[in-house]
Amino acid sequence: MGKKILIVDDAAFMRMMIKNIVTKNGYEVVGEAENARVALQLYQEHKPDLVTMDITMPEMGGIDGVKAIRGFDPTANIIMCSAMGQQAMVMEAIQAGAKDFIVKPFQQDRILQAIERVLSRAGNK
Repeated sequence: MGKKILIVDDAAFMRMMIKNIVTKNGYEVVGEAENARVALQLYQEHKPDLVTMDITMPEMGGIDGVKAIRGFDPTANIIMCSAMGQQAMVMEAIQAGAKDFIVKPFQQDRILQAIERVLSRAGNK
C-alpha cells in the first residue's frame, strides 16, 4: 500500500484532480477536506504521510491549517497549493512549516515531484 495523502481544497474539482493524479501513481487518499478546520480533524484521525493544502479557503485557510496541523504534529509533511500571484502567501506558508508548494493550474509532474521530494526528505515516520 502506498503512502497516505490528505487532500485539502475548497474546490471539489481540484480535490478530484489531485486525487486522480496521486491514486494512479500508487498513493492512497485517506481523506478530502474543503477547509483546514476539517483537515485538522481528518489529520488527527488518519495521520497521513502528506497533506496537500490550498492556501485560500473559506472558514479556515491554508496558512492557519499548516500551523494547526504542525501544532498537533510537528513532523507533518504539508505541500501548499496556490494560484499564480500568491508568492507572499506561499512564503508565509513555508515559514509556518509547509515543506513545498505547487502552483495552480496543476501539472501532474510537478505534483508528483513535490510529493516525492517531501516524502524522501522526511524519511519514514
